[in-house]
Amino acid sequence: MKKVIVIGCPGAGKSTFARRLQEKTDLPLYYLDRIFHNADRTTVTREEFDTELMSILYRDQWIIDGNYQRTLSMRFEYCTDVFLLDYPLEECLEGAASRVGVKREDMPWIEEEFDPEFRQYIIDFPKDQLPGIYEKIEQYKDKRNIAIFNSREEANRWIADNL
Repeated sequence: MKKVIVIGCPGAGKSTFARRLQEKTDLPLYYLDRIFHNADRTTVTREEFDTELMSILYRDQWIIDGNYQRTLSMRFEYCTDVFLLDYPLEECLEGAASRVGVKREDMPWIEEEFDPEFRQYIIDFPKDQLPGIYEKIEQYKDKRNIAIFNSREEANRWIADNL
C-alpha cells in the first residue's frame, strides 16, 4: 500500500477510516475538503485545486480522503489501493448530522447546522454518484487493490486483520 484513495458517501466515515489507515501505515494523509475549502468558507479555483492535487499525486506515498467525482479518474490513475465505504444511507445521514458543532481535522471550519442542501446531496448520492464510482472500480478492478465495505464493522475488521 503506497497510494491510497478513500471514497464514499459523505457521513460514511471516510476521514476516520483514512486517519486509522494513516496511523497504521504512516503514509501522509491529505483531505480533499481541506484543499478545496478555505477557512472563510470560500473555495479555491478549479485550477488551484487541480494543481495542488497533482502535486500530491506525483508523490511516492499518500492517502487521499474524499470524493470530488470530477477528479476521480485522475486519482484512480495514480493510486495503488482503493477503499470504498458504501454504507446504508441512514448511517451516512447520521454520521453527517453527528459532526455538526464538532471541530474536525478534515474541514477548515466547524459546521453549525446540517445544511439542507448537503443533506439532499447525501440522499441523492446513491443514485447520482455511486454508479460512477462503481464504473471506475469495474474499469480498474484488475489493476488496483480494491476493498468495498458495506458497514463500519467490515472496515474496522479489515484494519484489525490486515494492518
